[in-house]
Amino acid sequence: MTRSGKVSVVGAGFYGSTTAQRLAEYDLFEAVALVDIIEGKPQGIALDINQSRPIEGFETALLGSNDYDVTAGSEIVVITAGLPRKPGMSRMDLLETNAKIVREVTEKVVAASPDAVIIVVSNPLDEMTALASLASGLPKNRVMGQAGMLDTARFSTFVAEELSVPVGSVTTLTLGSHGDTMVPVPSACTVDGKPLSDLLSADRIEELVTRTRNGGAEVVALLKTGSAYYAPSAAAARMARAVKEDSGAVLPVCAWVDGEYGISGVYLGVEAEIGAGGVKRVVERDLTDQERSALTNAAEAVRAKQADVANM
Repeated sequence: MTRSGKVSVVGAGFYGSTTAQRLAEYDLFEAVALVDIIEGKPQGIALDINQSRPIEGFETALLGSNDYDVTAGSEIVVITAGLPRKPGMSRMDLLETNAKIVREVTEKVVAASPDAVIIVVSNPLDEMTALASLASGLPKNRVMGQAGMLDTARFSTFVAEELSVPVGSVTTLTLGSHGDTMVPVPSACTVDGKPLSDLLSADRIEELVTRTRNGGAEVVALLKTGSAYYAPSAAAARMARAVKEDSGAVLPVCAWVDGEYGISGVYLGVEAEIGAGGVKRVVERDLTDQERSALTNAAEAVRAKQADVANM
């Protein structure tokens, strides 16, 4: 296997360290750099993951550091830095604190890797993606957020459990924001090719949508300390892989929308073709009038919140 280049992960908490592990195990990169402000933490995690290489059979090296110099020349940077939610907190409760962190981190990673694609996973996701775009000064296509992949995965899992079918037989889709204005797309949801609406009542589908919308809070409430990281890290790593492989995979992500669906000038959860350079294009699909209206409303809601972070 030919390995090349470097991917960096900022933040060595559960989310960041698990993302780094997944990226290393893909065995696509020469190195995965892991950065954190806590002295010794990224170094220790890197040492631990490196020692798993003979067992798992991958060669990608982990580089742990408290210095952003280790990220220099990265093709992709995943920003997980920021405080996680605690029980009872909404994503928006993290806004001011995480805005300061994300702005500082973004400026540092761009100084070290001016050609990188940035994937933001810090909460509140839509606002932090917009802030990273402003702070980086990069073309909009090179900054995106991880949201829709996670929400869609949660929705698919709940549907599969409800119907006692393999998760691989379920296709779902969520657009809009990562939060209260998440937009489920029932017209795109199927089980073994059959419309979900033929298998579940509208009321039951809505209950699963509500559970999906509150999926992160459900995990936080159970854990009591910390937030979800296994599923979120899988989503972030897959996005990075699509960039690295220039796969052209169409994934639900938080991307800059400029005219698609009649919406402009906002970072929003949409489907996008992902490859080298980040977002190649936003992919529009046919939506019902109700779905399109919900997406428009979501865009206006997140637009107002994104405007608030510009000066943070």
